[in-house]
Amino acid sequence: MLIQLRDIVEQVSKADDIHQALDILVKDTCKAMQTECCTVYLANNEQSRLELMATQGLKFSGQTIHIPFSEGLVGLVRRSAEPLNLAYAQKHPNFKYFPELGENVYQSFLGTPIIHRRQILGVLVIQQRSPRSFSEVEESFLVTLAAQLAVILAHSQAQGQWQLNENQVHSYKGIAASSGIAIGQIWWDDTHPDLSQIAPASCLDTSKEQEWLALAVESAIADFRRMRKRFDSELNKDTLAIFELFIHLLHDPMLRADLNKQIEKGDRADWALRQVVELYAERFASMSDSYLRERANDIKELGQRLLYFLHNSEVRAPSFKNPVILVVRELTASILAAIPKDKLLAVISLEGAANSHAAILSRALGIPAIMGAQLKPESVSNKLGIVDGYSGDIFVEPAAQLLAEYQSLANEEEELSDLVAQELSQPAATKDGQRVELMLNAGLSADTNIAVNQGVDGVGLYRTEISFLLHNRFPSEEEQTQQYRTILATYPDKRVVMRTLDIGGDKALPYFPIEEDNPFLGWRGIRFTLDHPDIFLIQLRSMLKASTGLGNLNIMLPMISGCQEIDESLMLIERAYQEVSFIDPNIQRPQIGIMLEVPSMLYLLPMVADKVDFVSVGTNDLTQYLLAVDRNNSRVSEVYEHVHPSVVMALKHIYDMCQQYKLPVCICGELAGDPIGALLLIGMGYRSLSMNTSNVARIKYILRKSDSSELQDLLNKAIKQCYGSDIYNLVFDYLEQKDLAGFIRAGKK
Repeated sequence: MLIQLRDIVEQVSKADDIHQALDILVKDTCKAMQTECCTVYLANNEQSRLELMATQGLKFSGQTIHIPFSEGLVGLVRRSAEPLNLAYAQKHPNFKYFPELGENVYQSFLGTPIIHRRQILGVLVIQQRSPRSFSEVEESFLVTLAAQLAVILAHSQAQGQWQLNENQVHSYKGIAASSGIAIGQIWWDDTHPDLSQIAPASCLDTSKEQEWLALAVESAIADFRRMRKRFDSELNKDTLAIFELFIHLLHDPMLRADLNKQIEKGDRADWALRQVVELYAERFASMSDSYLRERANDIKELGQRLLYFLHNSEVRAPSFKNPVILVVRELTASILAAIPKDKLLAVISLEGAANSHAAILSRALGIPAIMGAQLKPESVSNKLGIVDGYSGDIFVEPAAQLLAEYQSLANEEEELSDLVAQELSQPAATKDGQRVELMLNAGLSADTNIAVNQGVDGVGLYRTEISFLLHNRFPSEEEQTQQYRTILATYPDKRVVMRTLDIGGDKALPYFPIEEDNPFLGWRGIRFTLDHPDIFLIQLRSMLKASTGLGNLNIMLPMISGCQEIDESLMLIERAYQEVSFIDPNIQRPQIGIMLEVPSMLYLLPMVADKVDFVSVGTNDLTQYLLAVDRNNSRVSEVYEHVHPSVVMALKHIYDMCQQYKLPVCICGELAGDPIGALLLIGMGYRSLSMNTSNVARIKYILRKSDSSELQDLLNKAIKQCYGSDIYNLVFDYLEQKDLAGFIRAGKK
């Protein structure tokens, strides 16, 4: 029956629409199970009823059939959320005869709920005239089929392909990437070339293809420079680094060499481009670190832009009479730069991630953005829409009341934006004068363009693995020295925390592949570098050489799980220091810290306090390990709660231990840049937070309106809660009292 099951699912998934798919399903299921009747009912939760959507075997009168949740055997299956197998259905106390269905001829009944992520989408039923109990194999078959159908239905519902309530507003969901509210006409742009659609093609003249590619590269470089110049007066330097990154990559001899090598194999330039870009992107896309994984989108965007200039000699900018909500397949910095800001209300991207460069640019420009939206763009184009950049909700042709509500929210948001902008240059401190150190999380080679911002106190996390991942070999000591020197020199009077190479497992280098069954618990971080002291020593010497005359280097060790790793690391750091100081006696000893992300270190802090100079808490991995949840796995992502009670208690324990042993501590995970998380952390006592640049302004503003003693009281209440949602709502209510809930209004649980 496995083959039959696979065939049914395959045929259903190929259908043009959900109604056709369900018709195929009921007919093929009857045939496969040799039964006389198969029916699909879908749940209408607003009306509290099940609605017949497709049937093979029932002959009913009227246009539609509605079965209340509280009635009949179908309603019982929905209520109990488990299969019901009956030989004499009409003898069951819950049986109810619906004359319009004409099912009194059927004795046998087998129904199973259609469930997707705890939500009951409907009920799948098979029936037969002769009385008999369906076998366990048949029951298992139907349950499996219902599980497969649930995925198809959930996807179709997300795309708006079926709505049971005719008056229901068409709403869609995506990932909130840039906050804000936008109301206006939706416009679908499908004019941009798609690199993934380039088919294999060979060439006769490789030199001509290479020349064609070289011209496209130069055109792209000129275009990125033009974009950078356009935004020079609008954006701060770190946001402009997006365009510098693309220019840097296009000048990279390794990228050019790989492209030319592919052409030399006989491939046409655009086909060579697709292969090389996909190879580079795959290196990043498979990683668990969201920052690194989303660099795959940067590589893809670069490829898309090169493809554009392979087929277009100049840029053709779209023109609009009125501002629009732009829908694109994949949002890029180039698309944003091509459209005047006054013509762009918001952007919706069918693909992409919340921390892609295009998303960062959207935030910098103040344009609401939603990534990974599940909708059919052709069906929403030219219609009135609402974009909620706080929650990721999209509403098409909204009712008057909803429209009025969002117009009011948009007005409120505009007022908040003006307030934040006015206080951006003010110091980060609470209302009662508690100074808070705000640091940056960085890692791109183009981050060297970040200007010394008076509102930022340095770099709390610099990811050194980026340069390793962009090479086809281990970078030399001199190459690393130059890279680190540029970063350290950008902040001559501010602390820069450089994390040593954090690769291995799911962040394997292309020239040093690692295959493991469980990469999250495998050979990564400090475990890898200690096993390769040759690589580790080169990096340590490079960092030390780069710091000469600056004295702002701090070295942080990742994925520490025990004292032995610290001892071995310190020995190698001392060895590197002796080797470098022998040549240059002016080299200062750096501060050495650990990244606390492995739960074992919660209990070892008293034992390591005299070994290290500081601690940085990586809340992303710490939360993941504490809850045993892969936050990138959509099946369990709802279990990942960044303010889960155990996470809050663990962070409070870390702070208390660090205070007791006089160990400076900083938070450098995503929690630091989240308003809810930042207030809880200040309430715990933390006074150093490191975050992405896009979060600095709002966190600074919120802190300046908050009182540290009030936040401490808030934390004391929060730490007694059993549920993460209760902790979240406590802080949300506090923000609401301070008229600050607008920053996160749509995120309330």
